[in-house]
Amino acid sequence: MELIILLIISSYLGYILLKAYKNTKKVAINTISVTRPNITVSKKNLKILHLSDLHLENLSVTPTDLYEKISDQTFDLIALTGDFLDRKRSIPKLRDYLEVLEVLKPKYGIYAVFGNHDYVLKGKNFKELKKTLEEHGCRTLQNEHVAIEVNGENLNIIGIDNYSTNHSDVKKAFKGVPKGYNLVLTHDPNVVLDMEGVHFDYLLSGHFHGGQIHWPKPYHLIKMGKLVRMKMIKGLHYHGGKPFYISEGLGQTGVNIRIGSRPEITFHEIS
Repeated sequence: MELIILLIISSYLGYILLKAYKNTKKVAINTISVTRPNITVSKKNLKILHLSDLHLENLSVTPTDLYEKISDQTFDLIALTGDFLDRKRSIPKLRDYLEVLEVLKPKYGIYAVFGNHDYVLKGKNFKELKKTLEEHGCRTLQNEHVAIEVNGENLNIIGIDNYSTNHSDVKKAFKGVPKGYNLVLTHDPNVVLDMEGVHFDYLLSGHFHGGQIHWPKPYHLIKMGKLVRMKMIKGLHYHGGKPFYISEGLGQTGVNIRIGSRPEITFHEIS
């Protein structure tokens, strides 16, 4: 009898794990619209492709899958918000994904910030990651910004380095930012809690994976900052009246499973 019970439990657990693995291939493609007060930036909506948390060591989406999911969409720029990988051996794999993005030739370019897993790489290995991104058309931003003129107005793309590893410097990232629309890219969204009085119009981030294993609740995220305790772990939120988005990410960390969450590709329309 005990053996039968153990077999039943084992079969049930096997079913759950198989389903959890299959969830890593069920990519949600979401479109988010936010308004921009007091500035035009463009006569038409500005559309951004946002990818986060590829975690190439645990990613079920192939470069071909990615191309098929985004190639029929139009967008003006691509935002990559960190956690590409944490092993040097994964860098060649990253090139295949970057080639997909590069061939799409977004009008205003590709911009990338780094996450906590990227900083597992040290010295020459981190430099190789940065170089790989830049060789494939990505402008990497480490507490710095780029101002792009769009129809006579500035679109300021501000990259704040990773907060949880103490690489972030908000003041440095914003230093000399001209008047315009301030789009912030960062990995760990907790940085918004330290941005009181800092003007931004929209912020894109990732980091939490929507819990990844979000059942019954993502208790394991508690250690990942105040936003979790404020029940802000995915999707569109506001702090101090300013909008920010937390992507569920495309890959996984630890184990390649998802329960109560899905990989995500997001298009943001700024109108």
